[in-house]
Amino acid sequence: MGGFFGGLLRALGIGALVAGGLAVAVVALAVIVLLGPLIFWLAWNVLDFAHAVGLPELGFWGIVLATAFLVVGWFGKVVITGIVFLIDPSWFHGSAQVRWPEPTLRNFVAVALLALLASRPHAHAHDRRRRAMH
Repeated sequence: MGGFFGGLLRALGIGALVAGGLAVAVVALAVIVLLGPLIFWLAWNVLDFAHAVGLPELGFWGIVLATAFLVVGWFGKVVITGIVFLIDPSWFHGSAQVRWPEPTLRNFVAVALLALLASRPHAHAHDRRRRAMH
């Protein structure tokens, strides 16, 4: 009985470890996916950076697409631009009077948050991989 019980506990222990690791990975992915648009929304709409540069506030899908545009690489930017063009081609004919924002702490924090999204951590991984090849 001790051998069976010990084997069962070992099996359950490994399963719990795998399930716990999977749960942590899923939560981390959810936080990353939700945190990016939340940071963009905070900078653009709440801190009113859109108004500071003369652009309109964005809705949910605008925030999601703008966040993705900041985070993805060149090919992703082309895909997002293509999606916007296919869904609403008249968007490209619009015009805006963009201006430099006032030098306030609020605008500085908004720019810092947007820069945080634009500085992708995986962009530095490509440099390490190239150095390892040489």
